[in-house]
Amino acid sequence: MGFKKKLYMGLGFTISFLFILILVVFIMMSSIRGDMLAIMEDRYFKVNAATDLRQELYQKDRNLIQSFATEELEVEEGSIDIDNAETIDQIIMLESRVEQDESKAYMAKIKNGFEQYMEMEQEIIRLETNGASELEMLEVYNSQLDNRTMLFQTIEEFKLFQEGLMDDTLTQINETYETLMFILIIASSLALILIISSMLWAIRSTVHSINSITQVIKDIDYNNLSSIPRIKVVTNDEIGEISSAYNGMAASIESLTKKEADYTEAIKEQNWIESNSADIVKLYSRHTSVTSLAEQFLSKITPILDGNLGAFYIKDEEGAFTSFKKIATYAEVEDIPGIEHIQIGQGLIGQSIKECNALFLTDIPADYRFISTGLGSVQPKSILIAPVVVKEECIAVIEIASLKVMEESKRKLVESVLETLGIGITNILGRMEVERLLIESQAQTEELQTQSEELQTQSEELQSQTEELRMMNDQLEERSRDAELKSEELRAAKENLEEKARELQESSQYKSEFLANMSHELRTPLNSILLLSEMLGDDEGAPLSSEQKEFAHVIHSSGQDLLNLINDILDLSKVEAGKLEVHFEEVYLPEFMARLESTFEQIAKKKGIEFNIEIDENIPPIFYTDEQRLQQIMKNLLSNAFKFTEKGSVELKVKNVKSLDVIDDSPTNWVEITVKDTGIGIPKSKQSMIFEAFQQVDGATMRKYGGTGLGLSITKEFTNLLGGQCQVESAEGKGSTFTVYIPNLPNGIVPNLDFYHEEDHDEVAVSIEESVIEEVQMVPEDKVQVEGDPSNILYGKTVILADDDHRNIFTLKNVLAKEGMKVISAENGVECIQKLNHEEKVDLILMDIMMPIMDGYEAIKRIRSLDQKSETPIIALTAKAMKGDRDKCLEAGANDYISKPMKMDQLLSVMRVWLS
Repeated sequence: MGFKKKLYMGLGFTISFLFILILVVFIMMSSIRGDMLAIMEDRYFKVNAATDLRQELYQKDRNLIQSFATEELEVEEGSIDIDNAETIDQIIMLESRVEQDESKAYMAKIKNGFEQYMEMEQEIIRLETNGASELEMLEVYNSQLDNRTMLFQTIEEFKLFQEGLMDDTLTQINETYETLMFILIIASSLALILIISSMLWAIRSTVHSINSITQVIKDIDYNNLSSIPRIKVVTNDEIGEISSAYNGMAASIESLTKKEADYTEAIKEQNWIESNSADIVKLYSRHTSVTSLAEQFLSKITPILDGNLGAFYIKDEEGAFTSFKKIATYAEVEDIPGIEHIQIGQGLIGQSIKECNALFLTDIPADYRFISTGLGSVQPKSILIAPVVVKEECIAVIEIASLKVMEESKRKLVESVLETLGIGITNILGRMEVERLLIESQAQTEELQTQSEELQTQSEELQSQTEELRMMNDQLEERSRDAELKSEELRAAKENLEEKARELQESSQYKSEFLANMSHELRTPLNSILLLSEMLGDDEGAPLSSEQKEFAHVIHSSGQDLLNLINDILDLSKVEAGKLEVHFEEVYLPEFMARLESTFEQIAKKKGIEFNIEIDENIPPIFYTDEQRLQQIMKNLLSNAFKFTEKGSVELKVKNVKSLDVIDDSPTNWVEITVKDTGIGIPKSKQSMIFEAFQQVDGATMRKYGGTGLGLSITKEFTNLLGGQCQVESAEGKGSTFTVYIPNLPNGIVPNLDFYHEEDHDEVAVSIEESVIEEVQMVPEDKVQVEGDPSNILYGKTVILADDDHRNIFTLKNVLAKEGMKVISAENGVECIQKLNHEEKVDLILMDIMMPIMDGYEAIKRIRSLDQKSETPIIALTAKAMKGDRDKCLEAGANDYISKPMKMDQLLSVMRVWLS
């Protein structure tokens, strides 16, 4: 008999016996559970319900007797009805739970008795209502004494009957439990005997076979699983099957052990490749040029590959043919010849580039360069040539020679690294291209913005003229109908109005030309003042004393103030002429406030003033207004606050306002921006004048703090343009609080919303005004390259400077000479073209626009028409900063445009872009 049959028989008897035992136990436990539930859920509930009912009836009876004495029976009639209804519901519920006939008879008597009790209550209530005496009501109450006694007695009998049923059930449960325990003890003893007998029978018959198997297993050497002993199969039962299975398992383990050893070796190799690949990939993000990346890459990978000589070639498309230029080497010796440029298909490297496949050589040609050491030169034993391919195009190639035959794992490492090296090179080239395109995009954005402003201005002018003509035609038609005799007079009036319109248009044109000429004439000398003073103040090598450098800083600061004044006057003139446009767009308030905080935080630290910004949590993050004008408003207000606050704090608060009390028909959403300072304050008598142009509180303020009195005037005008209002609260010596209300206008200002400019209410202002622009300028970035350093991209470049102003020529020559550039000057366009043709190589042209003989526009066009040197980068320089000047320069053929007065860092940055 097999081991399986033995186990099946032993376990079969045991399981069958246990099944029968469990079934009997389950039946008896179910019986006990049913009895317990009958006690807990039914009879116990009925006993408690009967007790509660009796208590409730006792309470009702006592309340009824007390009501006779207090004469409140009529008042309690409503509560009596409610209690009776609840008692009836309780009796009905209890009646539905009983099942025995005797219990149902009790419940019928209880229900009948309570109904008679309720009739007695109603009779007593009726007597009370009719004004009967207490004696009459007691007679009715005592007449039902037998009924009440029977009712209480019936309830008590029902309760005792249910308690008797509970006692009978508990007795039955105890008997069932004792029977169950007896059966369990007998059955458990029989089951234990049966299990022990089955186990002894099965174990005795199989222990010998298992011992023989155990001995073989003990003989296994677990440190060497490549050779495992086998079990001799002597039986045909399950033990024999186990022996055969063990022998098969031993064979499988031996095979698996061999595969595991091979796999472990492969994993080590793969880990080595991935680890080194990760180390090399980390190099890519640290470099901004391909040359530095190539040098670092060779220095890293060559020792890893046991290489002794290496070269890195990059694709070069500058010439007539595409070639690959050597930009980095490893262990190169100058006296050993090498190829600097390789054409596609030239030699082994050229063929590898052409096919985009790596080459591995072990039979080295005799004329191949030797690897040099301090003791001599040795010919390499292996060479690896690997192209860097991106999108099926080879962009670089590396060549590494070694004194050893390169292993397969190292060649796989090269394949893995080159996949990411191409991406790294592409990213670096892409970043350089993105920087150039970013500058172009910024220039184009400024150009588009200028064009948009011009079109908007022209559209408004045409609309105004059309409206004027329509009104004049209406007047003429009306007068023509009134009297035919006045037609000549009306025609004369029309001609007169048209003449006035032409004169007005000419006046506007003269004003625009005057502003443009004034801007040009003022900016031209300012350009030299600002650049030269900045050079003198910042040049550490200049032989100037500290006092002389301070003089230069004062000159530069004064020139900057004059430039800001020019800009303020031009802005105020545009506002007064009605030609300053506003562009309503999305403004992200958290980002807007963060920029203000970063701008004024340095000023606050410098003056030792606390600066706090508080933004209401309920304010929407997106707001629709003109961001540029809003930024000018906030800079003017904050500049004044910091300017006139010597100690204390400046606070900026922003909160949401649903509507304004001073405006009946205002938009629903407004932003209230408050700038509060602890400065010198404004007298009450002077608050009405500070928003007027060129006005300050008094002469002492102007002498102490300076300024022109334009800042708050511009702030007020810009606030009105945005449809808002500006208010002030101030006390002399206690500080000031400016409050600006700006509406949320997703669709811009609707023309018929006249309430935006109503001034029926008092307008007051904050502290003494005007922008301290020089205090809020951003700190300039560190220069990328050292002046005069040969690594500077400007070093050694030739530039032609065309300008008729000798001051500008002198200034720019000094600036560019310090960068190591060769500067050739020309005073007009003709001379510039002549010198361009005379010089062999010119890298860049700086072209002024307003020049005699031939201006900058014509000179640029002539240069672009030349057969040679027509691609030379040209940067236009002009002091005309009106609309359209940039367009004219770019249309003439200029690559870029800078307005005067220019900043030295801006000019050098643009030059580096076009020379990179």
